[in-house]
Amino acid sequence: MIAAGIAPWHYGVFVVGVLFILALDLGLFNRKAHKVSFKEALGWSTLWFSVAMAFACFAIPELYAGKPEAAEKPMEFITGYILELSLSMDNVFVIALIFTYFKVKPEFQHRVLFWGIVGALVMRGLMIGVGAAAVAKFHWILYVFGAFLLFTGIKMLFHNDDDGVEPENNPLVKLARKLFPVHDQFEGEHFTIRIDGKRMLTPMAIVLVTIEYTDVIFAVDSIPAIFAVTTDPFIVFTSNMFAILGLRSLYFVLAGMIEIFHYLKYGLALVLAFVGAKMLAEPWLADFNIPNWGPLVVVISILLLSILASLLHKKNASDDPGDAE
Repeated sequence: MIAAGIAPWHYGVFVVGVLFILALDLGLFNRKAHKVSFKEALGWSTLWFSVAMAFACFAIPELYAGKPEAAEKPMEFITGYILELSLSMDNVFVIALIFTYFKVKPEFQHRVLFWGIVGALVMRGLMIGVGAAAVAKFHWILYVFGAFLLFTGIKMLFHNDDDGVEPENNPLVKLARKLFPVHDQFEGEHFTIRIDGKRMLTPMAIVLVTIEYTDVIFAVDSIPAIFAVTTDPFIVFTSNMFAILGLRSLYFVLAGMIEIFHYLKYGLALVLAFVGAKMLAEPWLADFNIPNWGPLVVVISILLLSILASLLHKKNASDDPGDAE
């Protein structure tokens, strides 16, 4: 399915642009393995956010110029982008657990995340294509998405998933170990190594497989969520791609502050529940003429409140003498 006014070559140009940026990232700016500082990560996060906003404010109006829905598209993109970026925060915390489990050195985390992002872009692109085609043919599937998201959000509110990560139980990791010999030691940032003429995977390859698997699991939640904002496949695709491109720098911004965001998980659960409820209530909400920026305000408000509550929780915990070691 192609959105009105959007030709296949628009997707092609966008993908080429993304590949060009990734090539510059790996080949020019980050050729050498190094530990990414908070300042560097914050700079990259700001850059990705700025590029996404520029795309929304300049490229999208140009692409949809002359179409009746042109005025709505920039806000749809921004809302979808913020929604996808916020839902990626949960992914960030799981990635941190994976790195801790495998004891990946900080200077090598950037490279494995780069290839993890590349894989995520491909897999999410395929999932979005399938989802957009399904929605175009079977509109009722949006209500299935809504029910799934509402259930997932409620489950996250009351179910404790903080038991850690168990990569050995990951089916893709098990498959990789069955199909390929795996070396027992890291070899820098390399994913394979040749020993006695035999090619073997390194633990870094297993880390990459684990990250790719977790992204697919999170995409099952996040991709249906954006269809509550728009069913335009180009907006869904581009907003998702920008959110994924910013995920790596977002990881290095948030990784050192994971313990601070005590209530963020519940905020994300409420976001999923809100989006699911909105999709289920679509027939009734149509009569209220809710502005396009309404869902964006709700999502941002929930996230800000959960972050504020987390900061207050951290402050109260540090002020409590009973918590001192």
